[in-house]
Amino acid sequence: MTIKDFIPSKYTHQIQQGKVTYKAPSNIALVKYWGKKADQIPANPSISFTLDACATTTTISYSKMNAKSNDFSFELLFDGEPKDDFRPKIEIFFSRIEPYLPFLKEFYLKIETSNSFPHSSGIASSASGMAALALGLMHIEKEINPAITDEHFNRKASFLARLGSGSACRSVEGDLIQWGSHNGTEGSSDLYAIKYPYAVHKVFQKYHDTILLVDKGQKQVSSTIGHKLMHNHPFAEQRFDQAHENLSKLKSILASGNLNDFIRIVESEALTLHAMMMTSIPYFILMKPNTLEIINRIWAFRASSGTHLCFTLDAGANVHVLYPENEKEVVYQFIKDELVAFCEKGQYICDRIGFGAKKV
Repeated sequence: MTIKDFIPSKYTHQIQQGKVTYKAPSNIALVKYWGKKADQIPANPSISFTLDACATTTTISYSKMNAKSNDFSFELLFDGEPKDDFRPKIEIFFSRIEPYLPFLKEFYLKIETSNSFPHSSGIASSASGMAALALGLMHIEKEINPAITDEHFNRKASFLARLGSGSACRSVEGDLIQWGSHNGTEGSSDLYAIKYPYAVHKVFQKYHDTILLVDKGQKQVSSTIGHKLMHNHPFAEQRFDQAHENLSKLKSILASGNLNDFIRIVESEALTLHAMMMTSIPYFILMKPNTLEIINRIWAFRASSGTHLCFTLDAGANVHVLYPENEKEVVYQFIKDELVAFCEKGQYICDRIGFGAKKV
């Protein structure tokens, strides 16, 4: 599909008002994307587990105005309170997607949103938030164009979400989602994410993710700025090549259930992501001392226990501990006994693979 496929033809129905709620999950990338081209196009492909408990719930109440406005008309409530500092990002998002949703300036929108996890702490709140918002807007479009198929609905929602936050395109569906053009993946696209189209061993189909909240505060460098620092980065091209290679390697690993090779790629990807941050100009570090302590304890426990837990990181200090269903009891006990002490106020989230966004 091309961009033109997401520009609608004439709408066939009229609506006056309505209300819709979507709950969209966050996701955790196994192969990371870091660096963007124009129009939120990724510099390299990525693949992620869709999560379940970490989610954003967004309600859109919409009403047709008497005349089309010159500006976008909306109010935004976060956890029931006005959130003015979110408005600029929503306005940028709306301006990007208006060519694909030309009805936007005809409606007044009340957007009420909340997260099940801390905002701006490295759990990709923008991913779940923008996915939920995009799905709600697609609901409105489907009301005025009922001919939209379910496949087109999800694909366009992913396309729109990407224009708000790149990784948001991976939060529309589940459970294993790939985004970015890759020669080894049929149907892959830079414009939207797809469900991983190849065989996946049963060991990966009920994976757990315990998220250790090392630092729940605002990151000192946003992901938006971090992505921009990949321009003229001395190791950028090598990193992009590495991501393509790791995605190719994962095909046989995911099919065979080889957990040791899975661990090597996932942990290498996490550390490479942060290495790109530490070697950009200007350089920065998002990991905290407790992040490193947790990583070292994971390595030691894996070696002594023979289990297959591993870690990954997003653009923040928090640690995602990944482990298979059949090891959940022993790994979870280890997490409680040794790792929770390094979390801020002892807080952590028990999550697992989910299956995409849901209309509530």
